[in-house]
Amino acid sequence: MIVKEAGCCKPFNPVKWQGKTIVLKDKLFVKDRVMSFFHIPLNFSAVMKKNMDLIFKSKAGAAEPLMMVDECSPFWSDVYIAVSKEVPGAKMTKLSGTFLSKVYEGNYNQMGKWVADIKEQVKKKGKLMKKLYYFYTTCPACAKAYGHNYTVLLAQV
Repeated sequence: MIVKEAGCCKPFNPVKWQGKTIVLKDKLFVKDRVMSFFHIPLNFSAVMKKNMDLIFKSKAGAAEPLMMVDECSPFWSDVYIAVSKEVPGAKMTKLSGTFLSKVYEGNYNQMGKWVADIKEQVKKKGKLMKKLYYFYTTCPACAKAYGHNYTVLLAQV
């Protein structure tokens, strides 16, 4: 099925991410921080707009969109946005690692259930999870337009 773009976010194909092993080697990202109140983001939109403007201006968008969120604390999260080259004015970093991915669909109030599920999946594979990242595949407006609210959990093993 072909889905036309509905807004700012490209349509997400969950098949590419469901149950996959993703290997990153020195993958280049713009890194920023989002302030939160008990894991509820307070300035996510502003942080994303600022960074996406910089990425767009420098023509550094990644061929395959990937945004990883590390919920470091109840009060802040680190956001990693994949890019194709250095972005002037942005904090840059590289990530390497092996990640087991699983796609979930629905409201974020199910996140606790999803996290428990991916932890169980990692355990069943005989792996030890080092860190968990969240890939929110579209903004809320595009998720509504597409009729799907996908989230990919990436367990670094």
